[in-house]
Formats: sequence, C-alpha cells, structure tokens
Amino acid sequence: MSHSAEVQVMSSAAFKAAYLELVPGFERASGHKVATRWIPGVDLFKRVSEGETSDLVIMQAGNIDELIAAGRIRAGSRVDLARSGVGVAVRAGGMRPDISSSAALKHALLAAKSVAHSTGPSGVYIIKLFERLGIAAELKTKTRQVKGEPVGAVVARGEVEIGFQQVSELLPVPGIAFLGPLPDDIQQITIFSAGMQVSAGHPDAAKALLDYITAPAAAPAIRKAGMEPA
Repeated sequence: MSHSAEVQVMSSAAFKAAYLELVPGFERASGHKVATRWIPGVDLFKRVSEGETSDLVIMQAGNIDELIAAGRIRAGSRVDLARSGVGVAVRAGGMRPDISSSAALKHALLAAKSVAHSTGPSGVYIIKLFERLGIAAELKTKTRQVKGEPVGAVVARGEVEIGFQQVSELLPVPGIAFLGPLPDDIQQITIFSAGMQVSAGHPDAAKALLDYITAPAAAPAIRKAGMEPA
C-alpha cells in the first residue's frame, strides 16, 4: 500500500465488542490506523446531524438512513454489519428469575424492586414492551434509564435488579448474570450499520475497514459478541 491513513470512526456501543476484536487485525493487514469515538446513539445522531465529522459512522440502520436523507452520510454507502436482539441481566450471584416466556418475564418485572434500560434502540423498545405487556404504569416509578455507561454496570453495582440492553452490550460486563435474550414472541431485532460521511477524508481506507469487518472471516467475532452477521 502506498500510504497509510488514520480512519476516523464514530460509533454507538452495540457493535463495540466485535469491533474491538476485529480492528487490530485490520490495522495489521492494511497498515492503516483506526481512531474511534464511542458515543451513545442518541448523542451520536445529534452530533452527526449538527455537522461533527469522521470517516465512518456506526449505529442503528434507521438512523443511518435518516443521516443519508439529511445529506450527512453518502447515499449508497450504508453497509449492514450485524443483527442484535435485546437481552436481560441480573447481578451475579443473585436471584435468577424465569424469563422463558412473556408471561414469566411479566411476573419477574412486577416482582422486581427496580428495572433499567438504555437510551438506545433497546431502551426505546423496552418502553413500548412494558406498555404492550400492560405493566407500564406499575413499572413507571421503579424504572431507570441509563445513559453514558452499560446498563449491566448499574446492575452489577446492585443499583437495579433487572437490566435490559442489546445482548452484545450486556455480555462483556463483569459482575452480571446474563439470563438470555427476550423470548422470541416479544424480541426486537435491530440492524446495526455503517455509513461513510460525505466529508470523509479517507474514503478508500474507510471502505477497506468496512470490507474487513463484513468479510466472512469476521463472522465468528460477531457471533461471539452475541450478534448475527447482517
């Protein structure tokens, strides 16, 4: 390669575990470097909308599409990376409630003293799920929205009994017991995608990174992180 570049990436946390495993291999193979800013999805969308620049943006697919429509992400540059479901966790060593069905989960939530979810796609869905299960009013005063750290960290500290977040964001957190994904009939799958910013300074290197993290060889790292390749 004639020259190396530093690829600037802005990303929400859902793809982080797989990304951190894959990027060093890309850097070794390509000679490029990757600099990443980890930003909660709500803030990331706002910052890119308002003109903050990088080469690549990684977040839920719907937001990438909105940023394309707004002229911030290049049309035709969206690349789907992974599919992720919502998981459930409690503190390690604590009670492990049954979440094997929607009825069992509903019972566990009503019995819990406290519940937490994120500000991201999983959190938006969980709010709707509580309404769908008919328990939103009962949970209102004992539900906490977590921003700026994984929901699992709050669960691990014992600040809440039950936490919900993307499976890929729960699995790496120490001090929690991962109960599993939501039951199939109430699961929500989110696609996480990447898009190249209109202002990208290193489009060729950014494209090479996308090719690397979506290649068949990347699939084991994505599955290890609790996601499925898109």
